[in-house]
Amino acid sequence: MQKNFQRRNPVLWLYLLVVLIMAGCASPMRGNLEAYPPMANDKAPGASPKAVQLSKALGRGINFGNMLEAPTEGAWGLSVRPDFIDAAVQAGFQTVRLPVRWSNHAAKTRPFRLDVAFTNRVESIVDKLLASGVHVVLNMHHYRVLDGDKPDDGDEAQDASLSDERYLALWAQIAQRFKGKSDKLIFELYNEPHKLLDAPHWNELMARATAVVRKTNPQRVLMLGPVDWNNANALAEMRLPNDANLIVTIHNYAPFKFTHQGAAWIDPVLPLGVSCCDAEQRAEMLLPLDTAKRWSDQHRYPIFVGEFGAYEKADMASRVRFNETMRQEMELRGFSWAYWELAAGFGVYDPDARAFRRPLLDALGLRQKKGTEP
Repeated sequence: MQKNFQRRNPVLWLYLLVVLIMAGCASPMRGNLEAYPPMANDKAPGASPKAVQLSKALGRGINFGNMLEAPTEGAWGLSVRPDFIDAAVQAGFQTVRLPVRWSNHAAKTRPFRLDVAFTNRVESIVDKLLASGVHVVLNMHHYRVLDGDKPDDGDEAQDASLSDERYLALWAQIAQRFKGKSDKLIFELYNEPHKLLDAPHWNELMARATAVVRKTNPQRVLMLGPVDWNNANALAEMRLPNDANLIVTIHNYAPFKFTHQGAAWIDPVLPLGVSCCDAEQRAEMLLPLDTAKRWSDQHRYPIFVGEFGAYEKADMASRVRFNETMRQEMELRGFSWAYWELAAGFGVYDPDARAFRRPLLDALGLRQKKGTEP
C-alpha cells in the first residue's frame, strides 16, 4: 500500500515529507509546559468594574526606565534612587511603571530559582513606591532569548530551549512573592513581545502565564499587550484569556523618525533635525490611539499606554509639542498612560541636577510641588 502510494503520487508524497520535516524544524523547544496549563481564551468577558476603576486611577504615570531592566542595576548608568521616588511623587505622577529584567537574575536550570538578593531589592522598591501612595506596574522586561533577540552586553547565557518554561516558572515565583501586596500593584506579564513571540505563540503563553498568576493572586489586576512591540495594529490578533481583571496596554512612539532620531541602538541610526508635529505627523500619532480606542470599545477592556516619549536628540520645543499632543489625545480617549522615561535619554528629570526639565513636565500636565525643588 505504501509503495503504491509513493509510486502513484510522487509529488504529493514529497510534499508531505517536506511538510513533516519543516514542522519539526519550526516547532520551538519550549521546555516542559505540562505543569502550566493555559487558561481558556475563547470568551474573554470584558473588564470587571475593578479593572476599569483601577485603569482610571493609574492616570498619569512615569517609567523608571534604564534601571532594573538593564542586565544588572546600574549597568546603563542608573539605579533606583530615593530622590527618584520622591521626585515622581512630588510631581504628581499617579503611577510608576517598573521594568525588570528578571531573566538575568535567576537560575538557568530547573526549578529556575530567582536570586534572593535581587528579588529583595525589587520588593523593597515596590514597597517604597506603594507606601508613597502611587500605583505600581511591575513587569518582566528584556527576556532576550524569549523574543529571539541577541543578548545584551552583560546578559548571562541562557538556554533558549527552556525559555517558555522558565518564563512561567519565574512568574510563579514573582506572583507568590508579591501576592500579599496592595491592589495598587499590577503585574504586567511581558513588555513588547515580538519576533519568536508572534501572535499564536504569545496568545498561548499569556494564557498559561495568567493561569499561573491566578493560583496565588486570584483577584489581582493584570496587564497584557499585543505582539509587534505592543503595537495597536496587533490588537486584532490578540486573544485575551477568559479573565475580567485585565487592563490592555499598547506603546506609541509614532512618528518614529522623530521620537528616535539619533538613537544609537536603532540600525541604521535615524538622521537628526526632524521636528514635530505637523499635520502628517499628528495623523501618524493618532492612528494607534484611534485603533486602540475602537478595539477597547468593542472588547470592553480599558487601555493603558505604557510607553511613549521622544529622545533627547530632538529639539526641546518639538519634544514639548509631542508630549502635550500625546497627553491631550490619550486623555481625550480615556486612556491612562506612563511616559518613557524618568531620568535617562528620554527623561523628564535631570539626575545630576536633581530637578525636572520643566518644559517637558509641564507638557505632561504636571508640576513639581512648591518647596520641593532642590
